Amino acid sequence: MGTPHSKVLSAEQAALLIRDGSTLAVEGAGRLLLSEAICGAVERRFLATGKPSGLTLIQPCGFGDDENAGASHFAHVGLVRRVISPGWGDSPKMAGLALDNQVEAYCFPQGVVGQMIWASACKKPRVISHVGLGTFVDPRLDGGKLNAVTRDDLVEILELDGTEWLAFRVLPIDVAIIRGTTADEFGNISMEQEPAFLEPLALAQAAHNAGGLVLAEVKRLVRRGSLHPQMVKVPGILVDGLVVNPEAWQIHGEERYNPAYSGETKAPDVALAPGELSQRMVVARRAAMELAPGAVINIGFGIADGVPVVATQEAVGGEVTFTVEQGTIGGIPMRGRALAAQINPEAIIDQLSQFSFYQGGGLDLAFLSFAQVDQQGNVNVSKFGTKLPGCGGFIDISQNAKRVVFCGLFSKANTVRVEDGAVRVVSRGATSKFPARVEHVTFNGDRARQRGQPVLYVTERAVFRLAEPGVEVLEIAPGCDLERDVLAEMGFKPKISPALRQMCPSVFRPGLLGLRRTWSAPSADRPSGML
Repeated sequence: MGTPHSKVLSAEQAALLIRDGSTLAVEGAGRLLLSEAICGAVERRFLATGKPSGLTLIQPCGFGDDENAGASHFAHVGLVRRVISPGWGDSPKMAGLALDNQVEAYCFPQGVVGQMIWASACKKPRVISHVGLGTFVDPRLDGGKLNAVTRDDLVEILELDGTEWLAFRVLPIDVAIIRGTTADEFGNISMEQEPAFLEPLALAQAAHNAGGLVLAEVKRLVRRGSLHPQMVKVPGILVDGLVVNPEAWQIHGEERYNPAYSGETKAPDVALAPGELSQRMVVARRAAMELAPGAVINIGFGIADGVPVVATQEAVGGEVTFTVEQGTIGGIPMRGRALAAQINPEAIIDQLSQFSFYQGGGLDLAFLSFAQVDQQGNVNVSKFGTKLPGCGGFIDISQNAKRVVFCGLFSKANTVRVEDGAVRVVSRGATSKFPARVEHVTFNGDRARQRGQPVLYVTERAVFRLAEPGVEVLEIAPGCDLERDVLAEMGFKPKISPALRQMCPSVFRPGLLGLRRTWSAPSADRPSGML
């Protein structure tokens, strides 16, 4: 491997080490920590020679740039035969293979997949978890299988002390591909310029303990002993090959390097003036009214990522703590595909530890997006129509947060205007986002009711809550008619709250909401979802 005593390889040499039929675990989260040199070399080798073939690809987090990077390097018929991943939306090419029944496709919660990696390192046979019960991951529904060619059962029901659990099968890992910032000549790896750590140590331990290979891509190489031992995230005893790629992105396609994302510096505070009142911003503004001082919060991908923007505009961001499942705590979450990073984070921990906190109920509040909501309060974000985003950390978070606010536009492909402090529905949506039954259960409303978990569903036309026996309308937007603009476009008839009220008018008018004032207001003056 390279010159004697050297672990440095070219990307092409690293790709040659991967054998047919291997189980390959690859690190990455959205556009973060992509090992583009190694993964690109694996793809080029396959296209030229047909090898390696028949791989099982395990992704602890969905990764890619919506085009050709990340998991898309493996999205070729024959290169992979099975994929286990929480997220599929970052690689439409891989999602296309799954939808076309050209690859075995599993989708498990992000925290659980990380724990499967950890368990593989420990040589434990199963991960036992409550996360996923009552969702499409439950074997009584789909067992995490996304298509007809996926037949093997990788999750089962287990009863312990009279309580049901899910038991996820743990697979040995033959090859781990990880990313870092700096490596010394022995293979000790630091991550000082990365916006997240994820789980490189667990991946490396799993492959090493199975007698496999650990391939690491880094930006730079230094002399052995140069790295402070407290900076080393993966020790060199676990690393077999190093690929040096000075062009590696901090956030692929978005940011070469910004020290404020990795916590090396602090960016100046920027005052954000309230922008145009789009439908999406109206949803974010109403959702932000559920913020409470001192709350520890998760922000999900999609329309919910506007909540930190509103908090910053209202100068209350310092009164709450935003977290992202990839391991950042404090700071301001980025938007869009860069959401896995935060600017000015206060702490960055590994993803496994973050999910331990989440799964144990550490979150006070979660703002998550929705694609569909049905009459039972079930939510779908994972598979609808021809879209296959997957679940990411949604199940881990929504099932365990003390309160959840789901955010979304009321209808798809509609025309709505926000003007003169009111909502004007110009045309109806082509597809209802409130069907009688969701296509995929990513959040189970009945189980949430049994737990007594408070749940809101916020749209630009109305606010709903999870009630008994189903969804209840709490608030209606100014300018909207309940029957014409809400009920007529739903696939079921929700319960109407006897205390139905108008959504806060300031949500629909330019200017600040005055959230600090809302926090100190008498309960009768607060939005109806407030606790």
